[in-house]
Amino acid sequence: MSDDWDWQWDASLYAGSARHYAVGRMAYPVALGEAIRDALELDGRGRLLDVGCGPGSLTLLLAPYFAEAVGVDADGEMVEVAAARAVEQKLSNVKWQQLRAEELPGELGTFQVVSFAQSFHWMDQELVADRVRGMLAPDGAWVHVGATTHRGIEGEQELPHPRPPWDAIDELVTRYLGPVRRAGRSALPTGTRPGEEVVMRAAGYRGPTRVVVGGNEVEQRTVDQVVAAVFSLSSSTPHLLDAELPAFEADLRELLTKASDNGLFSEQRREIEAVIWR
Repeated sequence: MSDDWDWQWDASLYAGSARHYAVGRMAYPVALGEAIRDALELDGRGRLLDVGCGPGSLTLLLAPYFAEAVGVDADGEMVEVAAARAVEQKLSNVKWQQLRAEELPGELGTFQVVSFAQSFHWMDQELVADRVRGMLAPDGAWVHVGATTHRGIEGEQELPHPRPPWDAIDELVTRYLGPVRRAGRSALPTGTRPGEEVVMRAAGYRGPTRVVVGGNEVEQRTVDQVVAAVFSLSSSTPHLLDAELPAFEADLRELLTKASDNGLFSEQRREIEAVIWR
């Protein structure tokens, strides 16, 4: 990992957020799966590995396009929630394992596609890029999905309900947790690590090809969903609030209830980009 970014991963990064993540993040649209399917000419064969799978948001979307899918995540609770969601969706071709990306290949075998959705920035990118390259089939592809799914687009366009008051939410988080972004047991004063394309080219990947879907679709959200979205973030996971969690949640719910339309909000979704490397 490069010397100018010294944040170190620890197991508390998303501790306690898995059930909130599954509820509070806006789901990836079906169009994203279809676009990746078409770009890679997926036909129901081969294997998918989703690294940093969280509660299975991308894994479960893409699994029908493969004979087998494997989701791995460093957080055991995320893996448990993902497995439960697979059962709910009656997907029987998915396996799950608690595993850090840096521990790959982990005897998992070879894959046609290895995907990362909002996860690669937390990893030792050079190490992971090198190890995944050895796990890809000769015609395999790396897919990185970039998206912001906890909140939508700011704007003046009139929507069916008010937008969630994200500026006020951010101020509330700052009041309880301080002005520097928290992440696990440490902090990220300059944000998450950039430079993915440099890492990928240095590791010998070709590309990228970019596929963009969605943007501006209006989604209705409830107070409970927005609360869950806040707790799904590494910067405001429940464990960071410790003994102040009940007070914070009470303040958050009061703020949201006052700003909502009978408990409802509207948000315009952001576009989602899939970056494909060979």
